[in-house]
Amino acid sequence: MKYLVTGAAGFIGSKVSERLCGMGHEVVGIDNLNDYYNVNLKLARLDRLKSLNNFSFVELDLADREGIANLFAESDFARVIHLAAQAGVRYSIDNPMAYADSNLIGHLTILEGCRHHKIEHLVYASSSSVYGLNSKMPFSTADSVDHPISLYAATKKANELMSHTYSHLYGVPTTGLRFFTVYGPWGRPDMALFKFTKSILNGEAIDVYNHGNLSRDFTYIDDIVEGIIRIQDVVPTISDHWSADTGTPATSSAPYRVFNIGNGSPVKLMDFISALETALGIKAVKNMMDMQPGDVHSTWADTEDLFKTVGYKPEMDVETGVKLFVDWYREFYHC
Repeated sequence: MKYLVTGAAGFIGSKVSERLCGMGHEVVGIDNLNDYYNVNLKLARLDRLKSLNNFSFVELDLADREGIANLFAESDFARVIHLAAQAGVRYSIDNPMAYADSNLIGHLTILEGCRHHKIEHLVYASSSSVYGLNSKMPFSTADSVDHPISLYAATKKANELMSHTYSHLYGVPTTGLRFFTVYGPWGRPDMALFKFTKSILNGEAIDVYNHGNLSRDFTYIDDIVEGIIRIQDVVPTISDHWSADTGTPATSSAPYRVFNIGNGSPVKLMDFISALETALGIKAVKNMMDMQPGDVHSTWADTEDLFKTVGYKPEMDVETGVKLFVDWYREFYHC
């Protein structure tokens, strides 16, 4: 089939594109190559993809309504995997307008393309951040997510609502995936593992927020990609028996679904740092900090719905995953 993958120069998007190409599909990847983090890393990811015969790249911004509309009109995509977004909880506090353009307008342009060109399945990235002030663990897609605590989280919740509307009004099959703290080789420099590794190797202290009293459901990149690849083959259908009174928010009478993709096993931040220290063979100097605005204390994914649907649970343990990242980092940056 022919796929559109948005955010193809990004961490997850590049890996999904590579996997789809390896399966024999044709992939058109788009990305605006913005400078939210070092563009050279994005270009390096793209270089790996451009060596594949069935991958092509278009530099394009999601907010370019005419450009996105023309791309859909010219390309005859079967499915869309929409992974592009302005990422980062903390960045959203200082740069809110970037999130409106990319995450709201950008998501709408993709929905419009899917609507007008009868796309078989739209799979899009949501986020564990939508759980916001929820304290019941593990986080379940059956739970309400009405109290986000960052603009980034609010835009991801909005993406789910917008997708449901298009599924209901126009029959566009949509599946939202709430990712939980993705890490691994080729990861984002704004994420904790990347920043910690760089600082430790440079002999600098690492900032440990909430004095280390945090936990995250760290999920290795290959496990995320496997979940995406499996779920994109499960196209949602209309359910005449569903009702808002008895159904969960993750399902609908419309062809709409939402799933968590996480490891299902939260790790304390200090244990994560210990795994990194072991992989590097260096003890970190820790700068203990207060909690940051927009952060949550803990995340933990309930992945039973995903397992029941596609028969897959993430498998990578943190110690091995962190070591694989460190090995990649040392090779890529020659350090």
